[in-house]
Amino acid sequence: MSVDNWDEIRTAYHVARLGTVSGAAEALGVHHATVIRHIDALEKRLEAKLFQRHARGYTATEAGEDLLKVAQATDDQFTQLSGRIKGQGKAVTGDLILTTIPGLSPVLIPCLARFQAEHQGLVVHLLTDNRVYRLQYGEAHVAIRAGAQPDEPDNVVQPFMVQRFGLYASKSYAREHGLPAGIDDLAGHRFVGASSEQARAPFHRWLRDTVPDTAITFRGNEMRALHQAVRAGAGIGFVSQMVAANDPDLIEALAPLDVWHTPLWLVTHVDLHRTTKVQTFLSFLKDAATTMFPDSCKNMATQD
Repeated sequence: MSVDNWDEIRTAYHVARLGTVSGAAEALGVHHATVIRHIDALEKRLEAKLFQRHARGYTATEAGEDLLKVAQATDDQFTQLSGRIKGQGKAVTGDLILTTIPGLSPVLIPCLARFQAEHQGLVVHLLTDNRVYRLQYGEAHVAIRAGAQPDEPDNVVQPFMVQRFGLYASKSYAREHGLPAGIDDLAGHRFVGASSEQARAPFHRWLRDTVPDTAITFRGNEMRALHQAVRAGAGIGFVSQMVAANDPDLIEALAPLDVWHTPLWLVTHVDLHRTTKVQTFLSFLKDAATTMFPDSCKNMATQD
């Protein structure tokens, strides 16, 4: 096989990944007939069947799985190269890809808008997802991660700030049910909590350990949804203090405890960390956080 066959290999990779000719054609931006022609040519060249055709689409054979592994590695290398090239240079232009947990988007979006206003040539991509994006493959330039300190090799990890959470109720809930006088007065109240027993956030664990399971009467798997449930009066629940500060309908139900809070980390790949674009953005983000949330940034380290 030679580099001249890369289009065919890439086509086979997308067919194996997506399972259909139409899906691969859409992903590649080509006609479905081109996809079929590439597969036929590649199978002829390799003298092996790469896919089993069936009514629902294409399934890779053993030979197809072997080819998929090679194509995946090659595609990852191209993606990594692209990400590195986009992050290089002296100007703060091109793509800036930031990935973070969904609950931080209300706070980050105004910061990103201000940063973009200072750098008109920038295209911002905000990926709010619980998935851990692979910085080593150029999937993002900067990640903000919550919880234990990330330890992936080849990543630069810096303490960012502490995400502080409080236990809140809506004004309508407080009027109807009152508020607890303290931790010993939680009986009889309804709570909003995580749908999964595996939710790892400290406040989720505290709630599971502190109130009966039957008291958590509204559950969800995403913090924005839980915030909206609290706001709608479904029960008392945890909301980021950053978010609650801008929501006049919420009332603090209990004085906050340190065990509810979560450390946040800035993560960059070593190959992009020193680029002008990444360094400029990191400095801006740290300054913005220190100005907006000084108490949450008191213990932020200065190393980079």
